[in-house]
Amino acid sequence: MVAANNLLKGGRCLLLSRYNRSFIINGRQLFPLPPSPRKPTLSLSSIASLHSIPSTFTVAIPSPTRGRHVGCLCSVADVVDSSSSNSPSLAPAGSSSPPTEVLDMEAVREAAKLLDIRVGKVLKAWRHPDADSLYVEEVDIGEAEPRTICSGLVKYVPIEDLQDKKVIVLANLKPRNMRGIKSSGMLMAASDAPHENVELLVPPEDSVLGERIWFGSEDEKENQPAAASPNQIQKKKVWEAVQPHLKTDATCIATLDGHFMRTSAGPVVSKSLKNANIS
Repeated sequence: MVAANNLLKGGRCLLLSRYNRSFIINGRQLFPLPPSPRKPTLSLSSIASLHSIPSTFTVAIPSPTRGRHVGCLCSVADVVDSSSSNSPSLAPAGSSSPPTEVLDMEAVREAAKLLDIRVGKVLKAWRHPDADSLYVEEVDIGEAEPRTICSGLVKYVPIEDLQDKKVIVLANLKPRNMRGIKSSGMLMAASDAPHENVELLVPPEDSVLGERIWFGSEDEKENQPAAASPNQIQKKKVWEAVQPHLKTDATCIATLDGHFMRTSAGPVVSKSLKNANIS
């Protein structure tokens, strides 16, 4: 617990954009996340009147468009004295640039729960007819019809390593037109720092097609909220906030800040890339 009056001296709140729904509190950009039952919710007006506040909490900020409150998960580090010379300047209203600062790692883990990451299987793969660097895949992720996904893996993965292989699919990205073919998802892969070696992430062989993947202990599977819509993922820049924190560890297991990427059959891995970036 930290004394509230020491944190909120000179504080202010600014709605940056009615579309982006990001906020500035004392010079720190915050992004709305689903309310957490484990975190107390405080209004902006009530924080200043408290003698102390929790180290992590949710700020309830009125939404100008629907007359309701939007929750922003915050930590003590987010609420700083804006009179300090080290405080960042306020972003211009309507700014749509990606966040340069991410909330504390607990908030990143909460954001990761909005991603719909699933076990899939490549049914068929072929070279894109109009793009030398792209494969086109039909991928079963447990839906009524397979997804069509384009992947820039031609330089890194032989096509025979795709056919009939289980893969990890980020399924709630907004579909993109890639040289005339609509791509609905992304195959997740690990790569070394110079991006010279790339390997697809691999689920356990006995994992279930379509199972949604989670991060953390086996018990945390039950605490997953519903995945966000592709529009929400894009507008709130969820993937941009989470992706920099996805890595393989020293044993090639895929992690988010040290928390394993899991299926019910076990963790997701890279074949050989250690301490590698995941995208």
